[in-house]
Amino acid sequence: MNTDDWLADTRTSYDTVAVNYADQIRDALAEKPYLRATLTLFADLVHSAGGGPVADVGCGPGHVTAHLNDLGVDAFGIDLSPVMIDVARHDHPRLRFEVDSMTDLALTDASVAGLLAFWSLIHIPDDAVPTVFGHFRRVLRPGGPLLLGFHVGNQSRLKTQGYGGHPMNVYVHRRQPDKVAAWLRDAGFTVEAQILLDPDDSVPGAVLFARRQS
Repeated sequence: MNTDDWLADTRTSYDTVAVNYADQIRDALAEKPYLRATLTLFADLVHSAGGGPVADVGCGPGHVTAHLNDLGVDAFGIDLSPVMIDVARHDHPRLRFEVDSMTDLALTDASVAGLLAFWSLIHIPDDAVPTVFGHFRRVLRPGGPLLLGFHVGNQSRLKTQGYGGHPMNVYVHRRQPDKVAAWLRDAGFTVEAQILLDPDDSVPGAVLFARRQS
């Protein structure tokens, strides 16, 4: 499958489920104290690095973008799905949201003080991850913090039905933190922390903190 195929499938799938997805996860952070703690730490790292705009790449309906703004971070959201962006703009009218793809970010070089991709890499196939991380490094300022969150595992599965019972056609990729960390180092990042979340769940989560090398 070429890039255009899986990107188009991902866009269409999330356009289809956007409203139901937003309804289901709008208050999800309230029930996840450890995840909120990682976002607070990320906000502190952005502030200690001098502050500035922060890109939430794959922002979905914008709940994480809004949470970061509540923490004093000048965060804006980017998502592949135009309908997701419409929902984010409706829910958070004072914040900035734009349609864009992490595989070809339109942001200028060294234009953001921080970047996070929270469970938005899960639909990116392995062979496209280096390209994505290359864009992340390009748009980050030297020394800028990066925060990644993703499903942990060793397999990919095709998701054909999603939020609200709507049809979807996307692969969900589960990966080991060490594998993602190796890709980050290859792309010019220093990995600073790896955190395993919900290790007793059938599908744990992982959070990686990294920083763009000078």
